[in-house]
Amino acid sequence: MLRILGRANSFNVRKVLWICDELGIVYEREDWGRGYRSTDDPVFLDINPIGLVPAVIEDGVALRESNTIVRYLATKYGPEEMYPQGPVARAQTEQWMDWANYETSISLRGAFLGGQLDEAPWNNAWFIGQGRKDITAQVGQLDGHLQNTGPYITGEHFTIGDIPIGLVVNRWFHLEMDRPDYPAVAAYYETLSQRPPYRAHVRNGLP
Repeated sequence: MLRILGRANSFNVRKVLWICDELGIVYEREDWGRGYRSTDDPVFLDINPIGLVPAVIEDGVALRESNTIVRYLATKYGPEEMYPQGPVARAQTEQWMDWANYETSISLRGAFLGGQLDEAPWNNAWFIGQGRKDITAQVGQLDGHLQNTGPYITGEHFTIGDIPIGLVVNRWFHLEMDRPDYPAVAAYYETLSQRPPYRAHVRNGLP
């Protein structure tokens, strides 16, 4: 059985829980991380020496990095429609996963961790202001893209590209700041919300 290490309210752990429910993967989850058992514990570091959640163990193999875990599970358990095999379609899916991970994660540190949770070192005025400016522009870019693709990030079908984007969009709608209206993003949010695993693990009241 798949073993997931990480608290259920973690932004990145929720990606793994979401895809598991999408694919009907049976798993057991252990609370690790903020508010629970420390990821500095040697037991955890033996599994993931980076010391961050999530980590998973299956068939004696440990994996880390949420997007990598999502790719692994989709490859092993999912239909091709969810993680296309063709090089172009696969790259178009993965580019949005990388964009969410490398671009929006930085801006959300300022806008959310600094501006909303008042967490150091992100809670200085410059970083908060820049984070809010950047995430607003980035969600605007996403809105422009969705105007052309339809219901999901790469078109008509749900793919793993929607998983990190879906977490970003949910957090966007929880930001306590002036947010412009982005109709395509709002429609996308409602489309994702029709999926029970999204409601269970993402649009569940948590930012």
